[in-house]
Amino acid sequence: MKGVKPTRRKGFTRLSSKRQVTLPLRVVEELKLKPGDELRVGAEAGRVVLVREDGLAGRRRKALAEVAGALPGVWKPGDLERLRNEWR
Repeated sequence: MKGVKPTRRKGFTRLSSKRQVTLPLRVVEELKLKPGDELRVGAEAGRVVLVREDGLAGRRRKALAEVAGALPGVWKPGDLERLRNEWR
């Protein structure tokens, strides 16, 4: 019958006419995926592989965490508070 969608098997998805797929809720919840999360798409041994990657904001946070505290002694205690007071 035209216009009738076949039922979907549990844990399966289909490629749409726009080449989109919907991830099963169980997988989304298990991996704690959120809207906006970036997933790298690849192919390995005939399989489609999705790998969560840090987006731009995540990469920036990681870079800042790596250099945070790298210049000890540059700022004296209270410098930040003095700068904040100047900006007010």
